[in-house]
Amino acid sequence: MEKTALLIIDMQNDFVLEGRPLKVAGARLVIPKIQAVLGEFRKRSLPVFHVLRVHRADGSDVEITRQDLFRKSPFAVEGTPGAAVIGELEPRSGEYILTKTRMSAFIGTELDLMLRTLGVTRLFVCGIQTPNCIRTTVFDGIAYNYPVVLVDDATGASSEEVHRANVRDMQNIGVRIAKAADVPGLLD
Repeated sequence: MEKTALLIIDMQNDFVLEGRPLKVAGARLVIPKIQAVLGEFRKRSLPVFHVLRVHRADGSDVEITRQDLFRKSPFAVEGTPGAAVIGELEPRSGEYILTKTRMSAFIGTELDLMLRTLGVTRLFVCGIQTPNCIRTTVFDGIAYNYPVVLVDDATGASSEEVHRANVRDMQNIGVRIAKAADVPGLLD
């Protein structure tokens, strides 16, 4: 029997709220769809992972391509409000908070170990941003042999064009693409 977990990627204040350092243009639009998906997982008591990018204040763990940006405008700094999950998706007791310093939720984290310990055999993924943290997490999930369902309308990017191109790429490697309204049926 399949056991499914939900990964909600980077829905943090610094990436969602207006005026924040790395606000993703499409982030606010996906919140209601993520809430619907999250509600289904909560109703069924299935594992939920709030995956958060979190960095040290000195930036020593920021990847090379973002070091200049971080020096100018630090983002997702450990212990700051900017690194926290947005209020609309506040984690509940029993849900997992997983921190990462790279785009993929699998790189340098205990995600795979936790999923296997929980008996998870399939992943649903939503959040931001499609070409970066979503895509790398999805590709790594496939590499670790997890069937992955991308919840298309619960995933956002800087533009619809960027989002669509990346969704097509993920679909081409075998990722199932679904809408938030499809999730209850897929979980039955």
